[in-house]
Amino acid sequence: MDFRTPVTITPMPFRLSLASPVLTLGSCFAKTMGERLRENKFNASVNPLGTVYNPVSLARLLDLSRQPHLLSPDRLVQTEGRWRHYDFHSCFAADTPEELLAAITRTVQQTGGFLQTAQCLALTLGTSVAYRLRADGQVVANCHKAPAALFDKSMLRLDEIVSALEASLSAWLSANPSLRIILTVSPVRHVKDTLPVNSASKSLLRVACHLLAERSPRMGYFPAYEIMLDDLRDYRFYEADMIHPTEVAETYIWERFAEACFDEEAKRFLLEWTRIRRDLAHRPFAAHSAAHRRFLAGLEQKLLRLAAQTDVTEELGCVRRQLATPDENAM
Repeated sequence: MDFRTPVTITPMPFRLSLASPVLTLGSCFAKTMGERLRENKFNASVNPLGTVYNPVSLARLLDLSRQPHLLSPDRLVQTEGRWRHYDFHSCFAADTPEELLAAITRTVQQTGGFLQTAQCLALTLGTSVAYRLRADGQVVANCHKAPAALFDKSMLRLDEIVSALEASLSAWLSANPSLRIILTVSPVRHVKDTLPVNSASKSLLRVACHLLAERSPRMGYFPAYEIMLDDLRDYRFYEADMIHPTEVAETYIWERFAEACFDEEAKRFLLEWTRIRRDLAHRPFAAHSAAHRRFLAGLEQKLLRLAAQTDVTEELGCVRRQLATPDENAM
């Protein structure tokens, strides 16, 4: 008998190579997967615009990265003695409005520059629940601990989500003919909104992804949400907060992502790099022994073989510094 329901993943209509520039944007899970890409030597820009959960705000950031002049100073707010912007995460903060706008402008310009030549944009949608400023009815990415009376909380409509994302993504697909888009729904549960609301929220995001992926062969959906909900389907795969996936769950989702999205050369590299990272993390009982020096020499050769595929300067430097330490038998 089978006691699991593994998710059958349809391979992406496009595949990523090790050299493919990839931008991840969206919820905290976008950062998690982006960091996995970077750790494994992919050319990834990881959530440079900060964590954003709702799709309308995410679409707004994509628009700003393409047209930085649309950045509005009217969206600035001062809370806790620092200036912040309603379209951005609280990681963007400054002592003056001018400093903040300058920092945000630099970041959106850099992000837009990266997207102009990127081969993949990986978007992770977190929630359909959003806050609107009562003053103008506009959705905010972050309330920045401003008084609750300034906002109305509501569920975004499906047509609102699809319309915002489709307009932003279509504009970028036109601007960059090489760009491909991977859509995901975050498996992180928003239990503060209650579980019934979280279910409704994720359902809207999932339907939006389905509709968008159907409309363009340059978009695909990766089922991170379904893997967590239906394949792993056990509280042992959640952290103690019962909200976030454990490292084991993240690793499993990452492996399924690699299986669906990487080309064969990237998959072969990933296998070899995983073994090398394990070797790099090895802590010997006798660091200066002849046996460990042979181990390091072998590791150096493995890294040199990979140097043609990716930058291993830092790792080679680490190994060579250890090799430069005198052999205890020679002392």
